[in-house]
Amino acid sequence: MRVAIAQMTSGSDPSENLEQVERLTREASAGGADLVVFPEATMCAFGNDLSAVVEPLDGPWASRVREIAVGSGIVIVAGMFTPGSEGRVRNTLLAVGPGVDTSYDKVHLFDAFGYRESDSVEPGTQAVTFALEGATVGLATCYDIRFPALFAANAGKGAQVNIVCASWGAGEGKVEQWSLLARARALDSTTFVVACGQADPASSGMQLAGSAPTGVGHSAVVSPLGRVIAELGPAPELAFVDIDTAEIDDARGKLPVLANARSF
Repeated sequence: MRVAIAQMTSGSDPSENLEQVERLTREASAGGADLVVFPEATMCAFGNDLSAVVEPLDGPWASRVREIAVGSGIVIVAGMFTPGSEGRVRNTLLAVGPGVDTSYDKVHLFDAFGYRESDSVEPGTQAVTFALEGATVGLATCYDIRFPALFAANAGKGAQVNIVCASWGAGEGKVEQWSLLARARALDSTTFVVACGQADPASSGMQLAGSAPTGVGHSAVVSPLGRVIAELGPAPELAFVDIDTAEIDDARGKLPVLANARSF
């Protein structure tokens, strides 16, 4: 499986962000990727009025992403915002393309480091996986990476690859935590972890106001034994990584943490 990581910076205009999705998807397809992964909040950056951009999964934004994916012959995973209840939205990952049409609503909301995502976002309740190129792929979003149980649950559903889409908040030690957590979740679940974050806006000369988490970059792909296969810097970049899921059986033979796990 060839994976493209589309580390980008989202702005406040969903149509402009969609143009980035289309351009990067075409580049990913031309590079031979089976899958292109975009960050959390691809549709619209945090720090904006999310209720003003929210759309259902069959709305214009998601429908256009589907068209781009099918037209390019590639699966797209990208973050958007869908309707919730009681005035809140859902932080949703859309996964669409040839033979794939599913979505995941972020389960663990970022009520940490002085930010309260739950004020405007309603949590999801279910783990989600999908099949691609003979492999099973699990989905997770940003703060989810701090919770090993979701990754183990995805692995229990057959996941060999876990995708994490993020808009990681900046701060002291946060880049190091992001890298450490990606490696830890790969080891916990003995899966490949594809962690795609928003680029650091400052790397493109953008000044996004407020305390909202708008990205630090440093997207990465980690092997099931915790080896960093690829790591990006802070700036926007499209990177390609070839994943051999045959490594999963070898890793789980050496490190059978899933088979050895006990419930308490």
